[in-house]
Amino acid sequence: MKRYKSLPVLVLILFQFTIVNSQVKVEREHRIKKNQFPEAAHTFINDKLQGYKKMRFYKETDTSRTTYGAKFKKDKLNYSIEFDKWGSPLNFEILIKEVDVPSDSWMEITKFLKEKFVKHKIRKIYQQYIVTSSEMIETTFKNAFQNLLIPSVNYDLIVRGKIQDAFIDYEILFGADGAFKKMKESLPANYDHVLY
Repeated sequence: MKRYKSLPVLVLILFQFTIVNSQVKVEREHRIKKNQFPEAAHTFINDKLQGYKKMRFYKETDTSRTTYGAKFKKDKLNYSIEFDKWGSPLNFEILIKEVDVPSDSWMEITKFLKEKFVKHKIRKIYQQYIVTSSEMIETTFKNAFQNLLIPSVNYDLIVRGKIQDAFIDYEILFGADGAFKKMKESLPANYDHVLY
């Protein structure tokens, strides 16, 4: 009877390990040509945006889905819009710096990073506005391009971190209050176009 007392503890530990590992998803982003980008996304960009510079198009694949991104510069800020495979906007992002994140939120984010990684380096920070429904596209678009700090904003960090032996790139999502939401592993850039 004594042998089986530690069994529930062992099961609980294995269950928690599975949950932590399932939160790490692998993704890869690579640049694509304009004609490979969804037509509905082109229409959205042409209808909603004026005065942008350096528009670049990307395709992102992870273990569960494929999305498309448009990155550009407008009013001296770097923006990106993520679209689903049909060309509907999923989120809007602005490249920001550490000082642009409220101090309480930043404290929570840095606390998580110190606990998660042996060493880490933050490569990029994005302020993210997620589209929750088709009716919210217009409101989310306005909030993003006015750079509003609202309770539904997220912070998307690109981090190079060391958990065990090697450094790996991760994309980590935090809420407006700095609470951890999800994490996925980023693969190195795709250099298939380079010929040797």
